[in-house]
Amino acid sequence: MLRRIAPKSLWGRTILIVVIPIFMMQSVITALFFNRHWQDVTGALSRQTAGEMAHMLSLWKEPPGDLTQQALIDLAKDDLNLYMRWAPGELIPQKDKFTLFSPPNETLERELEQAINEPIWINTRGYSDEVEVRVQLEAGYLVFVTPRDQVTSQNGLIFFVWMVGTSLLLGYVAIVFMRNQVRSITRLAAAAEAFGRGGDMPDYRPTGAREVRQAGRAFMAMRARIRRYIQQRTDMLAGVSHDLRTPLTRMKLAIAMLPDDEDRKALEADAREMEQMLEGYLDFVRDTQDADRNLVNVNDLAAELQRDAKRLGRELTVNMEEELSLQANEMGLKRALTNLIDNAFTHASTVRLSGLRKANSLVLTVEDDGPGIPAEDRDRALQPFSQLDPARSQGGTGLGLAIVTDIAKRHGGKVELGEAEWGGLKVSLSLPG
Repeated sequence: MLRRIAPKSLWGRTILIVVIPIFMMQSVITALFFNRHWQDVTGALSRQTAGEMAHMLSLWKEPPGDLTQQALIDLAKDDLNLYMRWAPGELIPQKDKFTLFSPPNETLERELEQAINEPIWINTRGYSDEVEVRVQLEAGYLVFVTPRDQVTSQNGLIFFVWMVGTSLLLGYVAIVFMRNQVRSITRLAAAAEAFGRGGDMPDYRPTGAREVRQAGRAFMAMRARIRRYIQQRTDMLAGVSHDLRTPLTRMKLAIAMLPDDEDRKALEADAREMEQMLEGYLDFVRDTQDADRNLVNVNDLAAELQRDAKRLGRELTVNMEEELSLQANEMGLKRALTNLIDNAFTHASTVRLSGLRKANSLVLTVEDDGPGIPAEDRDRALQPFSQLDPARSQGGTGLGLAIVTDIAKRHGGKVELGEAEWGGLKVSLSLPG
C-alpha cells in the first residue's frame, strides 16, 4: 500500500525523505520540550503560588497581633503581588472555569488542593492576564487574583512560534536546493528523450551535483559516439550504393547488345532487381537521416496518399478521425506510410488506412486481406534485410518495414505487427503527439 501511495517522481520522494523528517523531528522536540517544561516550570510556579495563597489564608483566619484584614490585603499586594478580596455571605460556584489548554489547569488545581484544605474554585478563563482562585470559608469566600505568569510559563508560545518558523524556513531552503538538483536530472532526462526521438537539445550543459554532471558528460559522449556511428553507416551505405551504379549501368548496356533470347531476358530481370535493391538502400539512407520537423496534418496526408494510390489504379480505403496532427518530418512520415501501403498492395487487393488518437499517441494503421505474417516471424520481419517465406517474400531488399521502424523510432514511436480483421497483416504505427 505504501508503494501505491508514495510519490512516483524524484521531486516528490525527495520532499518525503528530506523535508518531512525535518518537520517530524521539530514536532517531536517541541512535544517533549513542552511536556517537560510544563511539568517542571509550571509545577514550580503553581506550587509557589499555592503556598503563598495558603499562607495568606492562614493569616486571614488567625491574624497575628493587631494585624487587620485590610493590612493583610495590602501586605499580599505589596510583597507577593497577590490581590485579595473578601466576599462575605457568598458561595463559590460549583464548576471551575478552565481554559481549553488543560495542562496548566491540572497542575494548578493539583497544587492548590494539596496546599489548601477548604473548597476552592479556579478561574483561568475569565481574565486574559490573571488567574482567579476563590476559597470557601464559613462566612463567605476569599478571592485571590494573581498574574498568570506567576502560575504558568508564558514563554511556551514564543518557543512554539520559533520552532514552527525555523521548521518552515529550513523546509523552504531544503525544497529550493532539492528543486535545483532535481532540475538538473530532469534536463538530462529531457535531453536523452529528445535524442532518442531523433531531436536534440543543443543548449544542454551538465549542471547540478558532481554525480549528475558526470552522468551528463557520459550522455554527451554517448550521443557523440552514436551520431558518429550512424553517420559512418549512412556514408558507407550511400557510397556503396552510389559506386555500384556505374558497373550496373555498364552491365545494362552490355545486356542491351546481346541477342534477344531467354538468356538476355533473365539478365535484364537480374539487372532490374539489382537496381531496385540499390534504390532501396538509398531510400534507407535518406529516410534514416535527421530532418526538420513541423506540424503535419495527418488527414491531409492520408487524402494525398489515397489520391496517389488511385493514380496507380489502386483503391485505398481511408478511415481517419477528425483533426489529426502531430509534430513530425512530413517526408519521413509519408515515406513510412507509402512503404506500408505499397507492401500491402503487393500482397493483397483490399487495403485500409486508419488513424485515431489514443491517450498521448497517434496510431496509424494499415490493414490488408493478404496472406499475413505468422506470429513467430513478425519480430524478424521488422529487422533490416530480412526475407520471409513464403507468402510475403517476393524479392526486394527486406528494408521496407525496417525503414518504417527506423522512422518511427526517430519520432519516439514504435511499429507493431498483428492480424487484420480480414485475416491479413495489420501494421500499427504509434507516434507521440
